[in-house]
Amino acid sequence: MNVAIYSSKPYDKMFFDDANKAHHHLVFFEPPLNADTAKLASGFEVVCVFVNDHLDRKTLEALALLGVKMIALRCAGYNNIDLHAAAALNLTIARVPAYSPHGVAEHAVALILALNRKICRANTRVHDGNFALEGLLGFELHGKTIGIMGTGKIGQIFAGIMKGFGCNILAFDAHINPAVQALGAQYVPKEDLFAQSDIISLHLPLLPETKHCINKQSLALMKDNVMIINTSRGGLIQSSCLIAGLKTHKIGYLGLDVYEEEDGMFFEDLSGKVIADDTFARLLSFPNVIITGHQAFFTQNALVNIAGTTMANITRFIDNAIDPANIVSAP
Repeated sequence: MNVAIYSSKPYDKMFFDDANKAHHHLVFFEPPLNADTAKLASGFEVVCVFVNDHLDRKTLEALALLGVKMIALRCAGYNNIDLHAAAALNLTIARVPAYSPHGVAEHAVALILALNRKICRANTRVHDGNFALEGLLGFELHGKTIGIMGTGKIGQIFAGIMKGFGCNILAFDAHINPAVQALGAQYVPKEDLFAQSDIISLHLPLLPETKHCINKQSLALMKDNVMIINTSRGGLIQSSCLIAGLKTHKIGYLGLDVYEEEDGMFFEDLSGKVIADDTFARLLSFPNVIITGHQAFFTQNALVNIAGTTMANITRFIDNAIDPANIVSAP
């Protein structure tokens, strides 16, 4: 198969070339996929895409006209694809549903610890020869109530880690996970989770019903100085409400690995440019905010799994034998 890999970075080429056991013809394109760059897929049967590629109806129609038959996602989420258009165009969509659940869960915990114990500020002080402790006061996680929104594989692993800290676990999900219940977690309505949690960590997919689940109204239900962690999708949080929440101390700590308007910004080196997003720039000015650039998934294990599963999906597409769990279809 001829495979066009969009939004590619040097590490993508390294891991995909190594995983290409079936010797498909891989071509790596640095630009993201959208209606304008779809023409690069001329002569390819498969396009491989990532989280910030745009696969709306216009883009999918352009790909179909070029003879593309399959969309291979090298990620778990598929909120960036018009699934109904893909179905109408008879495009097969396959994803990597569980490439690094431990890595993402561990990154969420890292954000919690860094925010709580003010690791970034402490490290900077020590490098400056300042060993004073004023302003570095933290709290113990033991006994705190952790609200987990989304209890799939990542949420389940995160729950297990936080249980190990001695935390009380509240959970919200459309589907109850018995493994999370076995950890002693209590499933509650989201309103109760908002009201009772000291720390809220988001592990939900971005769907119409989950978009902006953190908003002005939900923030009003939360404890003052609540800690909010998001390693899932930026659209789960209404970014416009964050500044007010931080200024009024409703949000005491904010850890983000994703951002609602990250497209065109994350995964790129913009160190020599001005960031035009005023909300994002303002968030960076708060000392109680830590933002990482969508790196929670970024582990050796994850990149091996992503490349391996994606190439297996492509190979099995020829024989119509893709693992059903990896197939994405319109609801």
